Amino acid sequence: MTSQTTEHLRRRNLSRVLTVLHEGGARSRAELTREVGLSRSTMAGVVADLVKLGLVTESTPTTLSGGAGRPSGVVRLAEDVVAVAVNPEVDAVHVGLVGLGGRVVKHVRIETPDTEVATVVGLAAATVRGMLAGDPARVLGLGLAIPGQVRLDDGVVRQATHLGWSEVPIVDEVAKATGVRSWAANAATLAMRAESRFGAGKGVADLVYLIGGASGVGGGAVMAGRLLTGAAGYAGEFGHTVVRPGGKQCHCGAAGCLEAEVDQATLLAAVGLDDADAGRLGERLAERLADDPDRSLAALVEEKAGLLAVAVRNAVNVLNPQAIVLSGFLAALHDAAPVDLVGDAVAAIREGVEVRDAALGEEQLMIGAAELVWSELLADPAGFLST
Repeated sequence: MTSQTTEHLRRRNLSRVLTVLHEGGARSRAELTREVGLSRSTMAGVVADLVKLGLVTESTPTTLSGGAGRPSGVVRLAEDVVAVAVNPEVDAVHVGLVGLGGRVVKHVRIETPDTEVATVVGLAAATVRGMLAGDPARVLGLGLAIPGQVRLDDGVVRQATHLGWSEVPIVDEVAKATGVRSWAANAATLAMRAESRFGAGKGVADLVYLIGGASGVGGGAVMAGRLLTGAAGYAGEFGHTVVRPGGKQCHCGAAGCLEAEVDQATLLAAVGLDDADAGRLGERLAERLADDPDRSLAALVEEKAGLLAVAVRNAVNVLNPQAIVLSGFLAALHDAAPVDLVGDAVAAIREGVEVRDAALGEEQLMIGAAELVWSELLADPAGFLST
């Protein structure tokens, strides 16, 4: 075996072991050996290398867990390794620190009505500096979750209509302001990646995801275990599925799109909440629907849920998923409305389709943005840290 081949195998094994820990949490070295299928001596070398890279720690139990021989060490992800996550919205900028394994360490929301690029970049950079002041965290990169279309190869925002952005080199701008290697992608796609890896979509090979928030409706799909990206990385814009031909004008220029017809602002206004309290929408809908004498709120909820069902039906018929995962205000709407979202899909295709609420709540965009960094690290831990 050549030295080049040996090095390739070493890096591949580092990737495999770190990925198992990232997705499943701490394991004993013996468990890792069985799960990954390496020899004990090879696993010992892999763990030692990951410890040297500062990506994991290994502790040894003080008592035997059964059986003969020395107890197996427990391998854990290093807690000081973090990625910065940034998500600009129409009403606020979210900034967080996220550890390996989808662990959100810090998350702040900075309210601002100003979506100018310079404002967002300045707020993000200042917040990151504040978060890291006196913190020994080791920052490996920064991920941006953008509510719009992002060209993946260079991180240019082609269009984010709700933010008023067009052809913005956001990755370059943020990297320059923070001094941290940065990546960007569509926010809804990243939220789906988080749910697929750690939340309601974990273990689901064929998944459709829809999220609703202040910046509209987005989504994504995983087919046969692979992210559906499309030719240029823009696949999954379920918010621009036409649900009412000739309906309300959408930011995209078309009429009757899902995000124009079913929006967060209308639902919040109907129950007396503002954007900052969007996380309470489900709770407030339940309260108000329980005391709705003229059924005006019930009629609104049923109408909006019926329009959502049109988009879901189209997604089910076209993609034949195992599960539909709803997030943000769409999950609150679905929970409040007695509408079968898949009932009008083709009978054979809708069989067995589960409709689930997202499991990660408000942290999913932070976790998803961090996955931009972790995917690069996991692919080649040694190579990533050497650059």
